[in-house]
This record gives sequence, structure tokens and C-alpha cells, in this order.
Amino acid sequence: MPAATSLGLPNVRGRVPLLAGLAIDSFGGGCAGPLLLLFFNKVAGIQLGTAGLMLTVATLFSIAAPAAVGVVIDRVGPRNIVVAAQFAQGLAFTGFFFGRSIWVLFLCSLVTTTGQRVFWSAIFSLLADVADEGERDKWFGLGGMMQAGGLALGALVAGWLLAIGGDAPFLVAMAVNAVTFYVAGLLLLRLHPSHHERTNQDNGPAPLLRKDKTFLVLIGANTLLALCTMMLGVGVPVYVTEALTVPKWLVGVLIAATSVVLATGQTLVVRHTERRRRTNVMVVAGITYAVWAVLMALQIHIPAGWVVPVLVLATACYAFADVLHAATNNALSAAVSPVVGRGKYLSYWQYSFAFSSVLAPGFFAQLFEVHHELPWVVLAGLALVASLTIYVLARVAPRLSSARI
Repeated sequence: MPAATSLGLPNVRGRVPLLAGLAIDSFGGGCAGPLLLLFFNKVAGIQLGTAGLMLTVATLFSIAAPAAVGVVIDRVGPRNIVVAAQFAQGLAFTGFFFGRSIWVLFLCSLVTTTGQRVFWSAIFSLLADVADEGERDKWFGLGGMMQAGGLALGALVAGWLLAIGGDAPFLVAMAVNAVTFYVAGLLLLRLHPSHHERTNQDNGPAPLLRKDKTFLVLIGANTLLALCTMMLGVGVPVYVTEALTVPKWLVGVLIAATSVVLATGQTLVVRHTERRRRTNVMVVAGITYAVWAVLMALQIHIPAGWVVPVLVLATACYAFADVLHAATNNALSAAVSPVVGRGKYLSYWQYSFAFSSVLAPGFFAQLFEVHHELPWVVLAGLALVASLTIYVLARVAPRLSSARI
């Protein structure tokens, strides 16, 4: 068996610029993303509360991006939209490097959050277009691996920069991210038309997605699963440091270990699940997320000597669920989308992650203040609701019951 086949890798010939662009883009994001709030505070002299509010408002403005992308993506092509998003974000981070006025920085924040949302609304359509027949799942898995690997490496560089001290590390991070966006955009421009242009362009009327109840309910179910994915970065650091008596450095180890799983395991997961129904894989992911959440809730009720082992077990459950979800959810949305207007459907699919990213901080903080274990109990319930919803949909909607390669 060829090595590429055994590892679950697709045919990448002629499409290396896309993979390199994804890795380079994510490296810059991993390098600059963790330092952005600190950049506002230490370099631009903006209070942390004001900076956080500024980014929140900018993110809320970007919510309309998937709908806007859905209107044009099947006409202009996903590659062109992704390239435009890369260059726009490059300009925004160039503005961060030079700007100090709060209004200039807000404008740059608005451009970068909107560009990021546009990127996510188009990249999976592009991955679907470049895939050879029967390899779409593998491309989604490989694309996710390249992004996770680049992000993890960038985060390591961010940690090294923080250790230097002074303003220079923040400026370096902004400059590096700007350059990586430009390089990623230029690499994508080198992608040969035969690998991304569709042979049957959409010449018919746009699909009435708002009447497609099956797909809309599926978006709702995936929003609940996406909320689970957000909790690793939003809820775990607070819970571990505020509610548990374990070393605080353990948070970084757990998150890093999960990143390694995502960066190395998605194509292998695809290889072992590609002949199964994608809906079944999503159901298993939801149930495993629920197990993870229950184990997290139990942390404050078990003997101290068991906390770290159970925390490691819980994180292993999360990593397994996350790699299943990451490798499958976009492939499922592509499989059940109509051929005409597929780009529009995949753009709207990103609302799962847009809504969950907005909801996650408030969801966790409000419930955590009532009882420390309450966010995890509710999250487990929501994950099971998502699994049950997908299970039922797969049995009443023929297009979902056959959603496999």
C-alpha cells in the first residue's frame, strides 16, 4: 500500500501552493493572534477592557460576511475570494504595525475580523474544488492538518517573543503576520486554473437555502458541536486555574497536546471513517464531547489525587471528538449541498462557528458564576441534543442517510 494511501493523504500534485499557503497563513495567525490584545495595551496604550470591547464589536460586524460571500462565491470562485481575504488581512496587520490611534486600530480590527470570516466562508469551497473525485474528505482533513500545524508552530514563536520583553516582540509579530498573509495570497495566485475552476459553473437560479429546513437544522446542530470546540480555549483555562488545585502550566500542556492531535491525525481519521456515514461519525463526535464535558464537571467532586489523571482522560476524549468533528463536519456540509450553489451552502455553514464563537465566552462565564461545574453539565446536554438531532435527520432525510463517499 502506498504511503500516501496508508496515511489517508489525497493527490496533491499541482496543489502544493494551496497547502503551503494554508500553513504559512496559520503560522502568522498563531504568532500574532495571542499577542494582539497585549499589543493594543502595551504598544498602543489602550486599556485591556477597551481593546477587548473593540475586538468584540469588530467581530460582531463581521457576522454578515458569510451571507455576503454566499451571494457571490459561485460567480467569482472561492479561490479569488480567499486571495482577496488574505491581502485584506495583510493590509490590516500592516496598519497594526504602523497605527497607534484607536480609530485606526479599530478600522484594522474590523478589516481583519471580516477578512478572517470571509476566508473561512470560502476556503472549504476551494478545498472541495481542488479535490480529485472521491478525495474531498481527505482534502478537508489535510487542509485542517496544515492549519493546525502552522498555528501550533506560530504559537511557540509567540511564546518565545513574549520572553524577550519590550515593544519589539509585538511589532515583530504584527509584521510577520502581515508578511505571511501576503505570501499566502501570492501562493494561491499560483494555483493552476485546472485545479480550482469548476467545469460546470452555476448558470441557474440561486438555491433557496432559507427553505432548506434539513440544512438549516444541520447548521443548528453543528453550532452546538462547534460550541464544544470553543470551550478548550475559552472554558478550560478558567476552570483549571480557578476551580481546580493543579499547576497552572498544565493548561498549556493540555492545549498543546490537543493541537498536536489535530495537526497529525485528521487524514488518518478520514482514512478509517471515509467508508462510514458522515452523520454517524458526527453523532459519535457529539457523544464523545458529552463524555468529555461530564468528566470536566466531575473534577471538583473527586479526590485530589484523581484530578490530574481524570483531566488527562477528559482531554483525550476531547481530542478524539475534535479530530472526528474537524475531519467530518465540512465534508458533511459539502456532501449534502446541491451541486448548483454549493459555495453558497458552504459559506452559510460557517455560521455554525461564527455563532458559537460569539456565544462561547458569555455562555461559560455566566454559568461558571452560578456553579463551577454547570457550564460542563449544560454543554454535555447540548452535545447530546446535537447528536440526537443529526441521528434523527439522517433517518428522515435521504440525502443525509447516504452522506458518504
